[in-house]
Amino acid sequence: MTSFDLSRPLATGMAVYPGTEPVSVEPDATRASDGYRTTRLDLDSHAGTHVDAPAHLTDGPSLDEFPAERFRFAAVLADLRPLDAREPVSLDALRDALAVDPEEVDLVAVVTGWDRHWGDDRYFDHPYLTAEAAGWLADRDCDLGVDTVNPDPTPTERADGDEPDGFPVHERLFDADRLIVENLRGLDRLAERFELHAYPLRFEGADASPVRAVAYAGNGESR
Repeated sequence: MTSFDLSRPLATGMAVYPGTEPVSVEPDATRASDGYRTTRLDLDSHAGTHVDAPAHLTDGPSLDEFPAERFRFAAVLADLRPLDAREPVSLDALRDALAVDPEEVDLVAVVTGWDRHWGDDRYFDHPYLTAEAAGWLADRDCDLGVDTVNPDPTPTERADGDEPDGFPVHERLFDADRLIVENLRGLDRLAERFELHAYPLRFEGADASPVRAVAYAGNGESR
């Protein structure tokens, strides 16, 4: 099996959702002064590549209420490229991009190509799913992965007045106890079918957690 790391490294000053406290990853003890090394991590639960639980926005379960195997997904790509900034992805577009019915897999990984804008303000003007597309996935008990900071539109000064308010994609998926993996990178390296492992930190009431997201594909199945 060939593995592909789809995660963003946690680092001081990394991109975070607008309004979120910045990430800090700094030495706390050093070998020179203390004889050992430790590192202090100050970060929001939604920092970097992370998985969202229904508890993020609803009365649904938190991450610690799911069994560990729930974070190992049989996944399929939905390559929507090319897409424009802040372009909505309709149900028809999503269906046309899929090689299999979502009922045959655990997770649909949406490829927008917007991971190439990481570290730039343009990253927050990403394409987004429509609520109808999210509802279609939820009806098929399918989780969602995205190479953006958000499957809903992220508010910026360039937002269009016709865009939906709030988090309708999150809500449609969370109402069905689905998970959302955000800030993936490098999905374009993968074949259509792969296995994704994205295990969260275990803490009580976890609404979200950074993950080390790793894709596994059989030899010769990557692009």
